Amino acid sequence: MKFALSLIALVLLALILPFFLPGAGKQAGVDPNSNLPWQIAVDGQGGSTVFGLQPGVSTLGDVRQKLGNEIEVAIIAEPNEIGLLEGYYAQLPLGFVLAKMVVTVDATNEAISAMRERALKAKHMESTTRRITLHPDDLAAADRLPIRAISVIPTVNLDEATIVQRFGEPGERIVLSDKRTHLLYPKQGLDVVVDKDGKELLQYVAPQQFARLREPLLAAPVESAPR
Repeated sequence: MKFALSLIALVLLALILPFFLPGAGKQAGVDPNSNLPWQIAVDGQGGSTVFGLQPGVSTLGDVRQKLGNEIEVAIIAEPNEIGLLEGYYAQLPLGFVLAKMVVTVDATNEAISAMRERALKAKHMESTTRRITLHPDDLAAADRLPIRAISVIPTVNLDEATIVQRFGEPGERIVLSDKRTHLLYPKQGLDVVVDKDGKELLQYVAPQQFARLREPLLAAPVESAPR
């Protein structure tokens, strides 16, 4: 499974308020000016920090400690695929932002396959995608694994101008169709998917791992407009 494209597909299935409206998502005990999606710190050595987490370094347990125990952890799998081990927040305050978030855990196919064999149950999501609940022992073990990527989906549509205002000019634009464009920020390890017909998606990885997001996009066929 190609990492970037499969991650987009599974995250969009897992997630469906305001995102960039100051003050709209304020909650008690949350600093409205910290942990915002555009506050990305890079260390100059291929790493980055966003939401207090370091993709490729921080563990799933670190995510729980930083963002809360409301996370739901499961294997999300398409037919004939091993699947991805993910943690999901239905609603999360990120500064003054309320958002939905998925963290992808860096687990090997062998480890995920073994977890599937010990799984308690599987629930069908949209189409034939399955959400597989982990055995308690595997759930505890998953907390010790590092996270590979962080994905955030706003609940209102964003245009490209708003994204550029917050994140700056992208290093590259990849247009997959007249509806969908990827704004790539390799120095920050960020890919912003702008979708005119759907929800925008922000994907964060360590900058040194940015090829995992970019290379599959270069190989993806350009979607033709419907006739």
